[in-house]
Amino acid sequence: MDFSSKIKSEYRPKRLAVKLNVKGEQFVIKKHPWVFSNNIVKINNDATTGDLVIIFGKNKNRVIGLGLYDANSPIRIKMIHSEASKANINSEFFQYKIEQAYHKRSDLLKTNTTSYRLLFGENDGFPGLIADVYATVLVVKLYSEIWLPYLGSILKSLQGVSRSETIVIRLSRGLQQSKHHKLEDGEVVYGTLKNEVVQFEEHGVKFSANVIKGHKTGYFLDHRDNRKRVGEFSQNKTVLDVFSYAGGFSVHALYNGAREVTSLDISKQALEIAYQNGKLNSYPGKHFTIAGDAFVELRKMIDKKQTFDIVIIDPPSFAKQQSEIIMAKRKYAQLAELGVKLTAEKGLLVLASCSSRVSAQSFFDINLQVLQSQSRSFKNILNTFHDSDHPISFPEGAYLKCGYYQFG
Repeated sequence: MDFSSKIKSEYRPKRLAVKLNVKGEQFVIKKHPWVFSNNIVKINNDATTGDLVIIFGKNKNRVIGLGLYDANSPIRIKMIHSEASKANINSEFFQYKIEQAYHKRSDLLKTNTTSYRLLFGENDGFPGLIADVYATVLVVKLYSEIWLPYLGSILKSLQGVSRSETIVIRLSRGLQQSKHHKLEDGEVVYGTLKNEVVQFEEHGVKFSANVIKGHKTGYFLDHRDNRKRVGEFSQNKTVLDVFSYAGGFSVHALYNGAREVTSLDISKQALEIAYQNGKLNSYPGKHFTIAGDAFVELRKMIDKKQTFDIVIIDPPSFAKQQSEIIMAKRKYAQLAELGVKLTAEKGLLVLASCSSRVSAQSFFDINLQVLQSQSRSFKNILNTFHDSDHPISFPEGAYLKCGYYQFG
């Protein structure tokens, strides 16, 4: 397999012997994937991004973990191996980890689903690297330069395990500006891509993703199980999908026989994708779209006394940094309040959050507090988290939570 010459890194990683303070050592022993710069006590002066870090514990100087050095991040060491067993970091090591990750997705791949997350960053032992499959196209998104020296062998393994015909590289903003590689965002590095819009299936429902220009890798796969569940509730129902983006919930509802679906998003472009995704399937209902700010549009609907049998509110992350947490919680409370007013008698309200800085417990507590303050009877029938191709291996890796509230 001959990948683009742009992938081949001229840099040969060094091996760095590192000692950490007590806090840093505990991170590693507990298999946390991050070691911060202020946890490092001793390291080589010539450490460079991508170098292999060998972490020695204070106890008898034994090796307690292996990581990759990142000079450009406060998370200075990104862990790739924290088992007691020794490991050689080579193509066989990455091949084994990719095979393990694929095996975790085996149950999902037995369903009528041709899109899945093969590597979920730190949670699969690949910090700063995401790999999503859309039918025969593999999209790899890089968030850190640590992977540049190893990329060729990793892509080879990913292609072999997923049997993808095409590989597209997506780069974070930081990597797009980096001068340490010749890659371009959206570059096809293996095979050919006839159309940047790729069709795939999610539990038998047809969708499409723009793998070159779409958000992240082209689509949000994490809510798959929730979309399927909402679809199962939707027959003959009226449905409001707020922050609909490419229409994930909307299309599942239409596919399952919803009478009317309204997709609301601030982006007209996203709504057009949602509408087209719907058209990939046959459905008897009507699909309406509204472009506008969710908070404004929901209040307009309330003023008109509109209600829906099912209301789904799935906003983008409100707390990308610590200072935004309080405001994020306020916004979640506001959305829950608006959602209650828009949900019909005996209707279903589905509230979701993808803010990792707001814990699941906090989010569910906010929802219950708001709903209990209303004069309506309800049951919290279900709380859900990530789908099976988004396994969680450390606390900060968990971000998705979703509550289902059935009104009497």
